[in-house]
Amino acid sequence: MRKQYGIAARRLLGGLGTCVALALVLVLTTGWAVGEAAPSAAGGGAKAPQAGWPEFRGPWGNGLVAPAGDAVPRGLPVRWSETENVKWKVEIPHRGWSTPVVLGNQVWLTTATLEGNDFFAICVDADTGKIVFNEKVFHADNPEPLGNNVNCYASPSPVIEPGRVYVHFGSYGTACLDTATSKPLWQRRDLPCRHYRGPGSSPILLEGLLILTFDGVDVDYLVALDKKTGKTVWKTDRSTRWDDLDAQGKPTREGDFRKAFSTPLIIDVGGKPQLISAGSKAIFSYDPRTGRELWTVRHTAHTAVLRPVFSRGLVVFCTGLGKPELWAVRPDGQGDVTGTHVAWKLEKGAPKTPSPIAVDDLLYIVSDEGVGMCLEAATGKEVWKERIGGNFAASPIYGDGRLYFFNQQGKATVLKAGRTYEAPTTNTLDSGCMASPAVAGKALFVRTKTHLYRIEAGHSGRE
Repeated sequence: MRKQYGIAARRLLGGLGTCVALALVLVLTTGWAVGEAAPSAAGGGAKAPQAGWPEFRGPWGNGLVAPAGDAVPRGLPVRWSETENVKWKVEIPHRGWSTPVVLGNQVWLTTATLEGNDFFAICVDADTGKIVFNEKVFHADNPEPLGNNVNCYASPSPVIEPGRVYVHFGSYGTACLDTATSKPLWQRRDLPCRHYRGPGSSPILLEGLLILTFDGVDVDYLVALDKKTGKTVWKTDRSTRWDDLDAQGKPTREGDFRKAFSTPLIIDVGGKPQLISAGSKAIFSYDPRTGRELWTVRHTAHTAVLRPVFSRGLVVFCTGLGKPELWAVRPDGQGDVTGTHVAWKLEKGAPKTPSPIAVDDLLYIVSDEGVGMCLEAATGKEVWKERIGGNFAASPIYGDGRLYFFNQQGKATVLKAGRTYEAPTTNTLDSGCMASPAVAGKALFVRTKTHLYRIEAGHSGRE
């Protein structure tokens, strides 16, 4: 059965105009077919129409370097250190946990001062590692303190397309920048949300829309902006059922159990797009063109962080903190499908921060405490479980038959994917990762707590 490029193509070609985009989609769809059982990408098996790493977790939002069924080697590095296979290394000022996005010769990432007063967009030359732009985009006189050492003020990742990069700092501001000049094409600072622990959800593109998620202690909603103008197209409040009121009728701990940080995922179900979005107490599906809620699954956990994945016809997500579990849901329901559409649950060992990754018929996870696990994607049955070591916040990626895990202590574990756990290759950098890595061509772009690296085989050290 042929799978259309549909969603992924529309997401990244929307700015080219309807006729041009449609023509390109038709050309692409005539030359590529995958089996029905192939692991789905963000667009239900769609192939990305542009190279690079355009958003958090890559072209399909799921950590895969190549589309499902594409086994052509990219030549990604397996070994590196501070003196081996590093093409360049550049210090990134201030602090940011956002994933770098890569398109052409540009790498964009965000950062912010430790106190959250100033917010920046940085562009790095992909060939040389030189900082091309360092644009202060927003300022806040009185940012709310984070209250923890986990998050920062620049955690949401940018999203990029030809000529434009979109940077998002939650309620502190969203902007569309010209990639040639770094100057704002439009800005929004009127989208309210008390994040309480800082912003976290990254923006995504679909057709002509930039979709943002605001899950705070005071409000929780999704909003779609016209990507050309920044004007609101639709806004949808979540239908969450809260059970956290204290004796005075106020949310417990100022609403701390209501916030969430998860980034939505666009999937294709029966030829129609669904926007899958995890919040506290529930996961939702919306029509991404209108914001209409399609279905929901409710649970008792809070503070969802992971980005969902779509594999073997199932949406897989983590419920969140409090009672972190991994659930798999069939996405073909309507309304509240909690009692009818949950296919399986993993009740112990679920990650709270790193997102899962699906390859073929298997699902791989790593817990925040460094325990790796391989599951059958269709059933949730455990295949193997091993300690990888360290603490994890970054989400893994998959390419050239290998899984790449980057921990907070500076160690990266490269593991062959499969049903048998084989001895991994380990690599060490001076600092660890909170941000998830990016890939372009045969290069890894790794953001540590202090620097951005281009890691590529064939380099004896930093140039």
